[in-house]
Amino acid sequence: MIKIQAEANVPTEHGNFRMIAFSEDENDWMPHMAVIAENTDFSQPVNVRFHSECITGEVFHSKKCECGQQLDAAMKYMHENGGIIIYLRQEGRNIGIINKLKAYSLQEKGFDTVQANLELGLPADDRNFGIAIEILNQLKIENINLLTNNPEKVKFVKDSNITLNSRVPLQIPANEISKGYLQTKKDFFGHFLDDQK
Repeated sequence: MIKIQAEANVPTEHGNFRMIAFSEDENDWMPHMAVIAENTDFSQPVNVRFHSECITGEVFHSKKCECGQQLDAAMKYMHENGGIIIYLRQEGRNIGIINKLKAYSLQEKGFDTVQANLELGLPADDRNFGIAIEILNQLKIENINLLTNNPEKVKFVKDSNITLNSRVPLQIPANEISKGYLQTKKDFFGHFLDDQK
């Protein structure tokens, strides 16, 4: 059972947020995080984004994915409208950074993002959004607007005790490098991406 291990107010370029670390063990160096905008109204459906860690996109601004841009857009949205980003330590769809780089190497040889994972004997997507539901329960949030393009995240909420009030799209335009990655998201995972034909 995860629990709150630490929390503090953190000013960012997107606004002020309350950051809360969740893990089973207080010595966990990679806890999940709840990042809460200071103007969040908990008496109304809360805007929520489940966001999985992506060091290549968020820290190094990789053009292969839109993860860093989605995180920035979500923080801006939460600052303006109130809400929470649940930051999940599930790098590379939960295969880890080493396997993610191995998958990138296969993509250089022509594999798409799903084919590369399967070629390595890994699942196409091994993330568990049940952790995000557990965090919402600990924060006593019962009704949300979910910022996502991912039908699997929608399903996790609908199958939980949390009420899904609405889905809010969070689309980032493709660049020439990310175009194939986003197309695979739409074709294989069924992501709601209107600009991907």
